[in-house]
Amino acid sequence: MRLGLALPAALLAGLAHTAAFAPTGAWWLQILALAALIALVADAPPRRAALLGAAFGSAWLASGLWWLYISMHEFGHIPALLAALAVLLLALFLSLYYAGAAALAARLKLGFSAPPWAACWLLAELARASWFSGFPWLASGYAHSVGPLALWAPWIGVYGICALAAACAAALAGLLAARRWKPALALLGLLVLGALLPRDFTESGGHLRVSLLQPNVPQDQKFDQALMVANLERLARQIESARGQLVVTPESVVPLPLDYLPADYLQRLQRSAVERPLLLGVFLGNEREGFVNSLIAIGGEQGYSYGKRHLLPFGEFVPPGFHWFVRAMGIPMEDQARGQHQRAYELAGQRLRPLICYEDLFGEDFVDSVVGPAAASVLVNVSNLAWFGELMVQDQHLQFSQMRALEFQRPFIRSTNTGATAVLDHRGRLTAALPPAQAGVLEAEVEGRSGSTPYARWLAACGLWPLWALALLALGLAGWRRRAP
Repeated sequence: MRLGLALPAALLAGLAHTAAFAPTGAWWLQILALAALIALVADAPPRRAALLGAAFGSAWLASGLWWLYISMHEFGHIPALLAALAVLLLALFLSLYYAGAAALAARLKLGFSAPPWAACWLLAELARASWFSGFPWLASGYAHSVGPLALWAPWIGVYGICALAAACAAALAGLLAARRWKPALALLGLLVLGALLPRDFTESGGHLRVSLLQPNVPQDQKFDQALMVANLERLARQIESARGQLVVTPESVVPLPLDYLPADYLQRLQRSAVERPLLLGVFLGNEREGFVNSLIAIGGEQGYSYGKRHLLPFGEFVPPGFHWFVRAMGIPMEDQARGQHQRAYELAGQRLRPLICYEDLFGEDFVDSVVGPAAASVLVNVSNLAWFGELMVQDQHLQFSQMRALEFQRPFIRSTNTGATAVLDHRGRLTAALPPAQAGVLEAEVEGRSGSTPYARWLAACGLWPLWALALLALGLAGWRRRAP
């Protein structure tokens, strides 16, 4: 196919790839879209393959991350054209990983060979998840939080599923373009095996009634001093109306450091927490040592606090040379400090492991919390996605929590400012949720779980290194076979 036709085809395939993620649940579209890219690259020279991979990746990530435009333009007041350009530049930068994967596949003349293609794709996904602090939003495996590949989550995790999906895509491309039946049949057998593998690795550890708050404070009002008193009053009333054994608020629901909170307001929360302990999103610290995006306990286990460790570039820490950009965005407390410990909060026989904002994308960071005798029985995410609007971003973040629930077989509760406030069971099934962009309190019951999945055990022991090693080994064998006489 001529480049003039192949390039638009790669762009369209990238757009289709985005459509495979939440809210559609069209997992099969992820495999079809990637199969289209593999077919385009199959006979291409490395430079052309790199261009096609970059086109696919940039279309996928620009259309999947477009909501960043909202935070920059509507709240950061960056001109529309510059905000759109910034999203495009980020997508182009991240697409370099997939350009490299496609170029490597072309260099090794992989054609439709499934295992080496899976290795190329896996390396690209692992690099995006790990390098430059990592930004694995919309990693391809997340499209399979539903569907047949989801059965592999407790065994190989999201990045293993990325590789498995790429192998399926290569086999499908080979079947359609070259009538290669054996790889397709082998992958079909692997999917059947996934359905036969053991599925239950954890057991019930009792129940806990939770009240998850969704204040629905518009982002442009959250840090407005003139409105803060009224917003805090509404928050206190929501907390006082809750009926669960535990009340959980969203991230930074108190938009100022704890020491700045009026004493009488804090006393009011403490009175309410006598019967119903509270996990409150607030900032800890000071200007000299730095502020920490935190979740603190009021009532229950005294003195408990959790500080966010995996900080968001630009939003929570500023890379060197970019302070001008953050000042233009008007982000309060933009250069934050990292939290110091990661232990769970214990209440009513349950151990709850907090995660703030997009920390739930990095299962490798907190896997130690879900193995061993003191393993957490419930995962808790608190977020504020009001920066980014409602379309796509809330559903995407919920999908990432679904994958963590599947990988570790732990229930996941989410308290957010504007959505998605929800409860997921240990198999990633949505059991309760609030409508987005509506203030409310979600009253629900969650079943804690004990025990560990195979994925949790090997990830805790080795990190992601086994996946890196397997990918490099597969590519090394492919290169050796290519050079063999």
